[in-house]
Amino acid sequence: MSSPTEYTGSGPQVVPSFTSVDDVVTKLRETGYLADDATATSTFLADRLGKPLLVEGPAGVGKTELAKSIAAATNAEFVRLQCYEGIDEARALYEWNHAKQILHIQATGNRAWDEAKTDIFSDEFLLPRPLLKAISREGSTVLLIDEVDKADVDMEGLLLEVLSDFAITIPEMGTVAAQRRPIVLLTSNATRELSEALKRRCLYLYIDFPDAEREKEILASRVPNLSASLSAELVRIVGVLRTLDIRKKPSVAETIDWANTLLALGAGEQADTKTSGLDDGLIARTLGVVLKHRPDLKTALKELKLG
Repeated sequence: MSSPTEYTGSGPQVVPSFTSVDDVVTKLRETGYLADDATATSTFLADRLGKPLLVEGPAGVGKTELAKSIAAATNAEFVRLQCYEGIDEARALYEWNHAKQILHIQATGNRAWDEAKTDIFSDEFLLPRPLLKAISREGSTVLLIDEVDKADVDMEGLLLEVLSDFAITIPEMGTVAAQRRPIVLLTSNATRELSEALKRRCLYLYIDFPDAEREKEILASRVPNLSASLSAELVRIVGVLRTLDIRKKPSVAETIDWANTLLALGAGEQADTKTSGLDDGLIARTLGVVLKHRPDLKTALKELKLG
């Protein structure tokens, strides 16, 4: 970790990683992420302006994958803060290794507190968590604050403070200020409304399920051995499933899993490439790859007339 510095409030330097929107599209495609115009434009602006990007959308549409792909495309360090109910500052910022501190005090004998605290409140005993890791790095960094809507409202105040100044004060050591502003993405499944203050701090991008052509393009990229006919049939069925009144709609990742499952079972291996080789029995047996709740399976079997 870089040494604490006197914080001046001027903010860290913004060093862009992309030269244009087209550059974003090209570099993300090289990682396997197919970005549409809105995604590429938002990514470019977040990088160029140094503003956090709030990405909302249903689970499984590629929000987390976008952050990972940006890190891969820019050769940046990927740092992830996974939010959950009850997450606190210690898990997001830093903690002290209390056990190691106690052992050090015992090992160094009886000393005055002023002398001992100089030793135990140092980098050696500090456990940096994701926000401190991202801010203290000197190189290119992508910080993902994942599923921010699962965190308590109090956590939003902490995030606002950190994302405003990109500096963290450690009372025992001083202020750690970022020298280079990380690319920051926050994701949300919209399970609760985020504060207007947090939204104002960020650029905004909504990612929905892809249309049929985009999803077939994704399948061609991720499952290259999949035939065009089988890909088209899979995308058609998944599209139907997403229109049903079910608890969890199939994600893009689950479409990819289903494609790999069907290939493993030999679907699409017949000589006639005009047909998919996907019969009703095979669909029914493998629906559990894309639907993970029993009521959803029953609804799908009924609506698809599979039994």
